[in-house]
Amino acid sequence: MVTLNTQTVTAPVGIIRLFEFVLTCITFSLVASQGHSNTSYWAWCMFTWCFCCFMTLLIIILELTNLSARVPISWEDFTSAFAMLATLMVLAASVIYPRFYVCPTCGRGIAATVFSCLSFILYAVEVGLTRAKPGEISGFLSTVPGLLKVLEAFVACIIFISLDSGRYSRFPGMQWCVAVYSICFIIALLIILLTICRLLARCPFPFEKCLTGYNVLAVLMYMTAVVVWPIYSFQNNPRPNTGNHCPWDNLVVVSFMTCVNLIVYIVDTFYSVRLSFFVSPA
Repeated sequence: MVTLNTQTVTAPVGIIRLFEFVLTCITFSLVASQGHSNTSYWAWCMFTWCFCCFMTLLIIILELTNLSARVPISWEDFTSAFAMLATLMVLAASVIYPRFYVCPTCGRGIAATVFSCLSFILYAVEVGLTRAKPGEISGFLSTVPGLLKVLEAFVACIIFISLDSGRYSRFPGMQWCVAVYSICFIIALLIILLTICRLLARCPFPFEKCLTGYNVLAVLMYMTAVVVWPIYSFQNNPRPNTGNHCPWDNLVVVSFMTCVNLIVYIVDTFYSVRLSFFVSPA
């Protein structure tokens, strides 16, 4: 057992991270060797594997050299947030890439999909091993509300890569929805960064109660988006008669992910209310 920055890093987690690095590197190399596409989904997949590969290698190096203890951030929150984010990003890439870019005879594409799925499993295992258990003292991003914040930001990213600016720019209602996605994403990202940088303690107001108020507001905003986006997307706009992927499908993705994020914010609000008003401090 090696203690790093008040966090005990077990050997299994280190081995898992090593395999994560290898698998994401192989996946990125296989896909890159097939050429590239100009679509946002392909760019997302390539960014995912490159980003996860680089960040995993950086974490491994910092822990092996014991430099993680000298980094002026909450290392526990940083690694927990990254593991959760990587799990979600690689899961999305493992679904998106074979859906749009792999054919039954594409050997390298199929192999890349398999390696990507294995990477997702390893990142998910790491989240399970490092997530805070009930009664443990840990960083905010290791807890369920912290992981939900990462999930909220991730879902917003999927919405962003599915948006068609040529369509939503023509309708004020859709512009409102994009504003909802952007505002909530920025605030969720700000909370994550403040947590990692250990700046929450300097806030001149009660963080838990402010977080609860924000979550309630986010739920109300997303409720409007859940109603408004489908109205402007599908009213008098049937799907074109084509068997291939078309921009209309992106509207469905945005509608579905908006509902997903609404559910996540509702769960987050429930946890925030419970922690702020019904759980007595120890």
